[in-house]
Amino acid sequence: MLKLIPILLPIAYGLLLYHFSVWRTHRELDAQSTRLADPKLKALTDRMAAALDIADIPVHIYEIDPVNGLAAPDGRIFITRGFFNEYRQGRVSAEEMASVIAHELGHVALGHARKRMIDFSGQNALRTVLSMMISRFLPGAGVYIARFLTRLVAAGLSRGDEYEADAYATALLIKAGIGSEPQKTLFGKLDALTKNRAGVMPAWLMSHPKTAERIAAIEKNEAKWVR
Repeated sequence: MLKLIPILLPIAYGLLLYHFSVWRTHRELDAQSTRLADPKLKALTDRMAAALDIADIPVHIYEIDPVNGLAAPDGRIFITRGFFNEYRQGRVSAEEMASVIAHELGHVALGHARKRMIDFSGQNALRTVLSMMISRFLPGAGVYIARFLTRLVAAGLSRGDEYEADAYATALLIKAGIGSEPQKTLFGKLDALTKNRAGVMPAWLMSHPKTAERIAAIEKNEAKWVR
């Protein structure tokens, strides 16, 4: 049992770090968000809710600047203030914003939100555990190896999740009568949205599939579902 302590301690620390990160994220979202109350967007989310046979789709505005959409593990959907401002200024249409909401709903419905815990809490914990364990054998190199391995795993998981959430959004938008065209037109605006943020890539694109590949996948699904 004593021989296992050097292995069990990093794992226990990683779990503690994970739960703390989740708690901190929930507290921050509660403190820095308000319920979205835009009539045009509400009309579109009501159409999606009807397609899903549910009463309502609550959406919240998260008061941060980056252009992003988030899905919380508890099922809440968030649009950042930066993204909402792009909509208010006419650079993003209501239907395109609805496509983001549909995408985030996909993450919730498919279990991605709980798995990713929004701020990559699990990745932070995994990186810490791997770093502590690898450093026992490769002092000085453990941090870098752990960081590389964690990013490699996260990128693979994220790409798969994005394709699945895109497919869910396409099906929902078609069923709600909104159509999937807004998904594709929004992807075409991403470069401009990035430049509006001083060259900073929107967080929702990091480790995600290439835009052209995502559009191609959406069009493939359209061919199957639209008659």
